[in-house]
Amino acid sequence: MPARPISAARVLSSAAFLAVVAACAAPPMGPTVQVMPGPGKSFETFRMDQANCKSFADDQVRGQAEAHNQRAVGGAVLSTVIGAGLGAAVGGAYGNAGAGAAIGAASGATLGAGYGADASANANMSIQQQYDNAFSQCMYAKGEQVPGFAPHTPPPPPSSGPVAQADPMVRATQAELIRIGYLNGSADGFMGPRTRSAISGYEQANGLPVDGAVSPNLLARLQATPAGAGASTASAPANWVAPAGSGNAAPSGWVAPAR
Repeated sequence: MPARPISAARVLSSAAFLAVVAACAAPPMGPTVQVMPGPGKSFETFRMDQANCKSFADDQVRGQAEAHNQRAVGGAVLSTVIGAGLGAAVGGAYGNAGAGAAIGAASGATLGAGYGADASANANMSIQQQYDNAFSQCMYAKGEQVPGFAPHTPPPPPSSGPVAQADPMVRATQAELIRIGYLNGSADGFMGPRTRSAISGYEQANGLPVDGAVSPNLLARLQATPAGAGASTASAPANWVAPAGSGNAAPSGWVAPAR
């Protein structure tokens, strides 16, 4: 009994089936990196972070396996059609185009399936790597320990700003004001309202422009002023009042030292 010829439709459907089986890329089942709980992390918190990061990684590679499988099936079918056409052309030269088409289609399907298998392995590797990268980044951002990444440390507290430095000229001016009785306390080198008030009092008592500011000329004038001169050489302010019951009036050249 003569063998029944193989139809092109049967060959093409067989080729498509082989391509689907051989070129089947699959979504990752999970990460392949070993992540450990971060410092101070409880195991329950670690498990929650792990579940969230798996979901994040799934989203990053979603649809890639399906897209690859569709391309692989199309490539296998195309190679089958090309093989069938070449086989028919060769078989036709020998008077048997149908058998040649069947043989060519089978060869094309085999080649397509082999190509699909190689492409599937590469696709699975690439998709898994993208999945692992996304999972590792997510876990590291949540403070977990990830191989290849430095331990996660919290950022330092924000700086309160530059630390003010004492001014040597302010300190020297304060020392002179203390010496001649215009300022109480210590010379700390920082300009404040008490220091400005003491400078203004000295400038007013000595006929200088009153600006309450430190300057080299002011410092030189202070250094030339005898100790204790501040309480007896300046005029009293207009609103000066003698202590009650003392019967004393402000001396003509007196100014109260700024405290």
